[in-house]
Formats: sequence, C-alpha cells, structure tokens
Amino acid sequence: MGRERLPLVLTVSVVALLFGACGGDDDPTPFPTATIPPLTSGASATPADGPAAATPTTAPTAEVTPTEEPTPSPEPEPTVAPTEEPTAAPADPTAPAAPQPVAATEALGGRVFDRPIEFAPFEGNRVFVADQGGAVFTLDLDGGNEDILLDIRSQVSRGGNEEGLLSVALDPAFASNRHLWAYYSAANPRRSVLSRFTVGQFEADPATELVVLEVEQPFSNHNGGAIRFGPDGMLYLGLGDGGSGGDPLGSGQDRTTLLGSIIRIDVRNASAGTPYVVPADNPFASEEGAAPEIWAYGLRNPWRMAWDGGTLWLGDVGQNAIEEISIATRGANLGWNRLEGNQCFQGGCSSDGTVLPVAVYGHAGGRCSVSGGLVYRGAQTPEIAGSYLYGDFCSGEIWALPTDGSSQPVIVATGLGNVASFGVGPAGEVYVLRFGQPIVRLTSP
Repeated sequence: MGRERLPLVLTVSVVALLFGACGGDDDPTPFPTATIPPLTSGASATPADGPAAATPTTAPTAEVTPTEEPTPSPEPEPTVAPTEEPTAAPADPTAPAAPQPVAATEALGGRVFDRPIEFAPFEGNRVFVADQGGAVFTLDLDGGNEDILLDIRSQVSRGGNEEGLLSVALDPAFASNRHLWAYYSAANPRRSVLSRFTVGQFEADPATELVVLEVEQPFSNHNGGAIRFGPDGMLYLGLGDGGSGGDPLGSGQDRTTLLGSIIRIDVRNASAGTPYVVPADNPFASEEGAAPEIWAYGLRNPWRMAWDGGTLWLGDVGQNAIEEISIATRGANLGWNRLEGNQCFQGGCSSDGTVLPVAVYGHAGGRCSVSGGLVYRGAQTPEIAGSYLYGDFCSGEIWALPTDGSSQPVIVATGLGNVASFGVGPAGEVYVLRFGQPIVRLTSP
C-alpha cells in the first residue's frame, strides 16, 4: 500500500529572495563558468540503460529568444570534447543505418500559435495543442474545426518568461474518465500547480479543477514542466531547481525538496481528500527526511520528457556551457549542481554516485537551450527510425540519437527557428513546435 499525501506546498527560506536581487528573477545573472574544472574521479562513469555520453557535430545558426533566458554575450567556450572524425571501415550490411537528414513540412494548415508547448493526439484524427499563455486547442490535422479544450488564461501567471501553462496530458483512462491534467504557474504566492480537469462534451470547465499539488517557486525561471504518464500508470512530473542562476538554494542535490527532481505519484483515485498517493516502491519513500515523491533528482531545468517503452528520456537545460540529454532511472542522481552536463560545475567535484548524460553539446554556433524531444517509432520517416530527437531553441537544429547506441548524435535538420517542443500525431509521426511559427512535421526529404 502507498502512503497517502495531502497537497504539498514547499516553503522556501526568505534567504532565497536575496539571491534573486542581482539581475532579477526573470533574467538572473549566471554564475561564471569560464573554466570548467575536470572531474576528480568517476569520469568514465556511464549512465544506466543508455549509451556513453556523446557530443554532436557542430552546425552554426542563431535565432530568437529562447525559453531558457540566454547568457549575455560574450559566452565562454565550453570545454566539451568534440566528436572524433570516424575512421574508414568496410560497410557492415547488418549494422543499423545512421540517422539521415529529414525535411520539415508545415502542418495544421499553417496555423501559428504564440508559444505552443504541447502537441498530442486527442480523439480520432484530431490533436490538441497547448499554448504557454494558458489555452489548449483541439483541431484536425489539416487545421480545420478548431475548438477550445481548456482555457485557464485568467489564472495562469505569465509574469516571467518561463512561467505559464507548461504541460498538458490526457489521463491514460481519458476515454472513460475524461480527465485532463495541467501543470502551470500561478501567482500570489508564486508557485507551480498540478491540477486535474474534467472534459465535458466539448471542453473542460475550469470549475472542475482539482488541485493535486502546489510547489512554491522562489524565482520565476527553471519551472521545468512535463507531465508524463509512465507505462506503470503513475504520473511523472519534472521540476526545475527553483531558478535564479547556479542553483543558489542547492535544490538539485537536496532530497528534502521537490525542486530539481522528477516526482512519481499515483493519481488514479485522486480526490479532494486524497489528491495523490505516494507509491510504496518510490526510491526514497522510506528515507527519513527525504521527499517520498522523488523518483530522480539532480536536475536544473528539465524541459520536456518522453517515455519510450520503460525508458524515460529528458532534456536538461544547462547553465551557460553544456546542454544535456539524460535517461532518468529509479533513484538516479543526474548531477546538477555538482555537474553541468558531464563536467564539473563547481571546483573539485566528483561524478561518483551520479548518472552522466547520454549526450551533451556546447553553446558554439549560437546554441543556447536544449528542447527535449521523443523517440521516433513511426513508419513514414525511416531516416530517423528508432532515434531520440531533440533540438536547440536558438540554433534551430534537430539531432537524432539512435537509442541502440549504434552512432553518435546526428544533426538531421537545421534552420527551423526557435524549436520549443516536440509532439507525436495519431499515426506516430513527429511534429516540431516553434514559438510564433507554424508547427512542422518531420518527413522524408
């Protein structure tokens, strides 16, 4: 039996406010990382259930303002090791093919959303698109028959660039219970809210909201945000470290707070009296003083997560040098703020006890902020079959990382603008969400 938990509001010390005074919450001054110190031990550690950390090839392009506020220029060059040139070898006809370039085709009839952050199948041939401002729309794949599924713009805070409606997911039993889940920012006090709504014949009435969890946020950035139901039926939610720069509260390595972690809760019988239950097999459910909801920790700002079978992939936004792709496993310490990606963030650190990322990249070529994606399991675009796709918000590049470890990450698309998120359609095809630009579908060239 799991432990029953009432809605949790984390109280953060007043000291946190002092750290936000320099530079402001919305554009915090990052801690300097001009020199990235080497790991003192454990440098060869490899992440559980994933390939060794890889650095993708560099391709220049620069663009717009990222979801993660960019570091003011000039930026220090990261000391991430470049990918080595492959040596010539006889072709192995049995080896998996490396990912190949793909094309991007406008979708939804060219419909432009302001800040789209979620895209997923709804019912039949319809999909839903959630916008950071607080509205969720349903429409046909050709862009027709658009309706409002949920409108909570009046209660969503957009006070900070990274605040707003940050994630939406349909309940695994949506066909029978009509439950829709939302994770959003609220004000007075500043907090993140996880809520359930009930969809009627056409849309969800905001009056049906059941607030399941509230987490106080010390700053307006690093709210993370991705509701993902696992194959076990549990709700997983990624939260950032609370914001400012450099994790001044030390949330990433603090298991007493939900900040900087992925939580796992059972909401199948959520009610006002018992909003959620902590699964008894959560890794820290029996650890004195630890928040029992935590599934994995050591995160800075997990922007987008995705399940592929029993593997949970995520993109974690770096400070000002290294962006990372990680696999979150039960009880994993993903390193922040001891590490930024696969390198020390603080002098003399060790990677002992941490799970290193499966891929990293630096900020050369106008890159600034990773947007985690998903594993492509569709049938119409064989060039990226079996690969985890992710992008950079500023450079507009998209990488494909084979999940079988058969090759390094490969850039498969460039020049797409501010890549903010990824989604999958009813047929399993991948869609790329961009702020202020049409959503595009990845296709064979």
